[in-house]
Amino acid sequence: MKRVVFAVPGSLDTPTGGYAYDRRIMAELRQLGWDVECLDIGDGFPLPDEATRSAARSLLLEVPDGLPIVVDGLALGVLPDVAAEVASRHPLLGLVHHPLALEWGLSAERTDALHRSEQAALALVREVVVTSPTTAKLVASDYGVSADHITVARPGSDPAPRSRGSRSEVPHLLSVGTVVPRKGFDVLVAALATLAALPWQLTIAGDLTRDPNEAAKLDASISQHKLAGRVATPGAVSSERLAVLYDSADLFVLASRYEGYGMAYAEALSHGLPVIGTTAGAIPDTVPQEAGLLVAPGDVAELAEALRRVIADAELRRRLSEGALASARTLPTWQQSGAIFAAALEKLA
Repeated sequence: MKRVVFAVPGSLDTPTGGYAYDRRIMAELRQLGWDVECLDIGDGFPLPDEATRSAARSLLLEVPDGLPIVVDGLALGVLPDVAAEVASRHPLLGLVHHPLALEWGLSAERTDALHRSEQAALALVREVVVTSPTTAKLVASDYGVSADHITVARPGSDPAPRSRGSRSEVPHLLSVGTVVPRKGFDVLVAALATLAALPWQLTIAGDLTRDPNEAAKLDASISQHKLAGRVATPGAVSSERLAVLYDSADLFVLASRYEGYGMAYAEALSHGLPVIGTTAGAIPDTVPQEAGLLVAPGDVAELAEALRRVIADAELRRRLSEGALASARTLPTWQQSGAIFAAALEKLA
């Protein structure tokens, strides 16, 4: 049986798209006959303290020599020194959801340091898997990885029932994502604050504990704009609760400043929801123009205008919904994504 170790920073149950991707790819590899071990190399990435770095190094060096290791990019990018040691004993595959230097809100110094660190780490792996064509181009052009050693394995999509909507005269907007600066919830609230005269309700479903400072800013913004009765922030929700939220939504909106893929956008398409997003990163790879309206990231006025159009026009929502369902049929399944990932692992040999 073919064996592989997945080195993941922290709990595999962490409620983000990146960890969901890791979980599903591991499950698909097992279905394909791989013996997959998940190795938790510690919390705190991509800002590990020295104790976490040391523990991660020890755990990786304890893996029996010769076994291939997949290292999630959230950790790999800040462990080039550890990667150098491990690469002498193991074939490594780097999994890049999106480059660490593209996280929003970093200082110029921190951005540069992360770019140099991740570039050094990626130079030590034999193969790289990315989750979108956009990220593949970026890893090749900005990080010096040969295109011959980059595999695009997009996240898969599960079949989903078409959303029935709120069945109300007040359109229900849904936004899904961890509350961190990159997701642009501050931009979304500011845009909706200019549309107070229109009927709408918004639910933001996403982890509020990852960045407590950003969560506090979101609460303050909702209060400042007097939107407390119209914006719900339940935090991270169960898959069952999320399915209910998708079913009762009329429109999906996420104002991300960057996405290496954007699994929430794909999930919204699968439910047949009209999408409002941005042109940042790989989002245009996922959301075609017939399924949604994409605006410049960080542009409050442009986002407000897109929201106004879709909230006020039921016929436009219907057309975009049909486009969403059509585009969802072109998305890969998890089985297809797992097979592509497995082929990348085979190249390690």
